[in-house]
Amino acid sequence: MTATNPPGPLVDADWLAARLAEPGLVVFDASVGAHRGAEHRIPGARPFDIDGPLSDHSSPLPHTMPGAAAFTEAMRALGVDDSSTVVVYDGAGIYSSARAWWMLRAMGFDRAAVLDGGLPAWTAAGLPLESGDPAPTGRRGDFTARPRTGLIVGSDTVRAALADPGAGVFDARSRERFAGVAAEPRPGLRGGHMPGAHNLPFSEVQHDGRMLPVPELRAAFSSLAGDRERLFFSCGSGVTACVLALAAELAGYQELSVYDGSWSEWGLPSDLPVTTGAESEDARP
Repeated sequence: MTATNPPGPLVDADWLAARLAEPGLVVFDASVGAHRGAEHRIPGARPFDIDGPLSDHSSPLPHTMPGAAAFTEAMRALGVDDSSTVVVYDGAGIYSSARAWWMLRAMGFDRAAVLDGGLPAWTAAGLPLESGDPAPTGRRGDFTARPRTGLIVGSDTVRAALADPGAGVFDARSRERFAGVAAEPRPGLRGGHMPGAHNLPFSEVQHDGRMLPVPELRAAFSSLAGDRERLFFSCGSGVTACVLALAAELAGYQELSVYDGSWSEWGLPSDLPVTTGAESEDARP
C-alpha cells in the first residue's frame, strides 16, 4: 500500500507522528558520528548507513555515493518499494539526514522528506521512542534506482561551474575552514577554498536544528548568488552540502547539484585551484 506523499522535502514531527502507522511509510535514521546507533529512535526506524552499505567502498573518499545497482540492493534489503514514502531524520537535528534525502533524489526517488529538527524535535514534542535492536524489515522491497544526471557531480563539473557566470558554487564548511585559518579535520588536505566559491555555512540556514523560513533561505542565497539559478554545493565530504541543497530547494531553486568529493577531494594536493581569505574571490564576468 502507498503511504501519504510528503507535502515537500521537509516535514515536521506532527506530520510524521500522524502517519507513523501508515502502510508504505519507511522511517530512516541516517545519523552519523556520535549520534549513530543511539539508544533511542523513532518507532520503526531503520538504519540508513552512509558509511556502510550506502557508500562506495571502492572509493578512497569518505561515504561516496554508491552505484545504482548497490543502491538498489541496499534499499530493497531495507524494505523500500518504489511506492514507499520515506522520511529521514538524524540525531543532530538536520545534518546527515539531508544527505540521505539527496541520495534518494539523485537515484530518482521523490517520495522522500527530511524530518525538520530531527530526533531532538521529535523528543521535545513528547512523541514515542523505542530502544533495543531495530526490528527486521521482514520483507524485501521492489525499489529500483533510476539515476538522474547532474544531481551528484565531480570536480570537473564544479571547476567549469566556477567559471560559469550563470552558476553559483556554495561551500557549506565553517567560515574559518573556508578562509584557511582553521585546520582541516582530515589529514593531508590544503586549507582554503575554491576561487569564486561562496561561503554559506550549513549552520546558518537553520536555527536550533530546524530550517529557517523560506523567505530567509531565499535571501541567504540571493545575497550571494544574485540572479544565478544554477547552484552547486560542496562541504567537507559531501554531507552538509546536502543541507544547503535542501535549503535551496525549499527556497525555490530547481537546478541543484552536490559535489560528492567536496573538500575531501578538492583539498588534496593537486592542480585544483585553492585560495585563502574570508571572502569569495569571484573573478567571473
